[in-house]
Amino acid sequence: MSFQGVTIGQYFPGTSLLHRLDPRVKITGVLILSVAIFLPKAWPGYLAAILFTLSLIALGRVPIRLILRGMRPILIFLLITAAFNLFLTPGEPLFRLGPLTATREGLVLVGVTTTRLLLLVTVASLLTLTTSPIRLTDGLERMLRPLRPIGVPAHELALMMTIALRFIPTLAEEADRIMRAQQARGASFATGSLMARVRSLVPVLVPLFVASFRRADELATAMEARGYRGGEGRTRMQELAFAARDGVALAVLVGFLALLLGLRLTGKG
Repeated sequence: MSFQGVTIGQYFPGTSLLHRLDPRVKITGVLILSVAIFLPKAWPGYLAAILFTLSLIALGRVPIRLILRGMRPILIFLLITAAFNLFLTPGEPLFRLGPLTATREGLVLVGVTTTRLLLLVTVASLLTLTTSPIRLTDGLERMLRPLRPIGVPAHELALMMTIALRFIPTLAEEADRIMRAQQARGASFATGSLMARVRSLVPVLVPLFVASFRRADELATAMEARGYRGGEGRTRMQELAFAARDGVALAVLVGFLALLLGLRLTGKG
């Protein structure tokens, strides 16, 4: 088990079209695609979703190996989900494994679930890989600003979500470092029963929580030392501006959602 290679929360510097898009468009795009990915019911719809996601990777000029590396931490989750779907879905028997029977319907469900999860993780990774933390915070804050009159702390929420995303790879590296240290002391995370493996993670979680609180305290101290007093009266070196390419991108995203919805309603995808 390794947590190395987590790409969600990491930024890949660049000047591609995806990098230059307004962060509000990209956040909206992730929401639209998160809905669109769950619309297909047949292979034409899934093929369209896969091709659209691949075209986004090409537009972002993000190395495919970086995307694939980000899939490694979720492989265990995918395998567990696949096993449950394969053996617990009723239908036409394919083969038996002890008391369990794999079914054809379960195999189809494994393919559908795996494809959707991989596409979802890829789209979410593209958002953070092509958007710097500062622009992501600005975008989230601007989107939440209309909720201020009803007491929603837009700036604080945006900052909190951005910091959480930013620290995902940091915490993953920290967890990997702790696990390697425990393995050097003789701990094993890959042998024994399921309960034994779960119990073996306790010595990892405790120091991970301690390290997380220490990092949070250090971050708060550093922000206070730099004069951070919240979003009130805060100015920006670069204000967000909606360009023509952002309008085109939104139109393409809405058009793609309409295409998949049309394929689903007509029974063709």
